[in-house]
Amino acid sequence: MSDPVEKRTVTVRIAGEEHVLRSSADPEYTRSCAEHLDARIREIRELSGMVENHRAVILAALSITDRYFQVQEELDQLRKEVISRSTNLVKRIEEEVE
Repeated sequence: MSDPVEKRTVTVRIAGEEHVLRSSADPEYTRSCAEHLDARIREIRELSGMVENHRAVILAALSITDRYFQVQEELDQLRKEVISRSTNLVKRIEEEVE
């Protein structure tokens, strides 16, 4: 039987509100995630002059998700390039060995 994952409680402030989160992640990592989200929300509110917190939160989430998808696409392209290059290298090595 596997051990249950230990959950830690971390208090963070996002968009001016305090939240108590339970997570198996390192507390500093959880705080870092919350700080990143909070900073993005503040940036959107400052740039847009937006007053409504919920709209700024939605735009921040969309912005972070967009960046995530862009990075995933870049990672997929890099993986394809590594596979292609390694395949070509293996072929060249096999040709030299023969």
